[in-house]
Amino acid sequence: MDLSSIDIFLAVASDRSVTKAAKAVGRVPSNVTTRIQQLEEDLGVSLFSRDGKKMTLTREGETFLSYANRLKALALEARQAVRPLAPSGTLRVGTMESTAASRLPAALTQFNQMWPDVSLHLTMGASRDLTRDVLSDVLDCALIARLPKAMREEDSGFDAELKALEMEPVFVEDLLIVLPSGHPAIKSAADLRVGALAALEPGCTYRRIAENWARKSSALPTSELGSYHAILASVATGNTAGVMPRSVLDLMHWPTSAQTYQLGPVETLLVYRRNDRPSAFNAFHEVLSATKGRDIRLAAN
Repeated sequence: MDLSSIDIFLAVASDRSVTKAAKAVGRVPSNVTTRIQQLEEDLGVSLFSRDGKKMTLTREGETFLSYANRLKALALEARQAVRPLAPSGTLRVGTMESTAASRLPAALTQFNQMWPDVSLHLTMGASRDLTRDVLSDVLDCALIARLPKAMREEDSGFDAELKALEMEPVFVEDLLIVLPSGHPAIKSAADLRVGALAALEPGCTYRRIAENWARKSSALPTSELGSYHAILASVATGNTAGVMPRSVLDLMHWPTSAQTYQLGPVETLLVYRRNDRPSAFNAFHEVLSATKGRDIRLAAN
């Protein structure tokens, strides 16, 4: 059994035809037939049932198919390990809006300059939605915010989803409550003199942290808005307190004297599926690691 035999087997299994498989692998049909027969003799079982020109996998062939796919993937991984290939193809990256605005520009610019053959597709969303998209292979990876430990215990479902993925911290955000101009300093949510909290969609981790903090000492409703610019505009009306990380607030044209309240540090994680690291992802991971200390705030100074 060798790798070329595996490739031929996979082609026949896919096309269910020796003639079509021969075209796919660049061989003559007689050679494909011979290699399949040799593979069957080597394994001691029939991999295909033959009905004229139609080739259908037997039960043993179906079993061997999963191993053949794994062998091919392992061979590709081994070649990449000893002679890395230049990243190519498409990389699907999910990110929170805040991370895209304040943390990713330097990394994305450098990645595009280094690997122009990779088509990078960026998807914005809430942490919970992005996590599920990685799990379901809609995204290759995502940058999401993780709940504090105490809240993770209350939301075991989301934490279980995260534990099904590989995850590593890349940033730490300082989460803030932004108060209207003239609002006095606060020590808890009970000190708020506003009518609502302004935040993003329900799946947003920052929103959930702020709502958890607020309900301990107040009954403020949440006003759902579509962007951080809209949140600040709502705060400017004087009747709303906004929720956002400091890195985003630092990007905005907002009075430096404005009152804020620190909810605490929140980790940003890079999450991805186990044993699924295409070359484009590895390249993105390396660039992200090299640039994670460089964000728009530093570029603006």
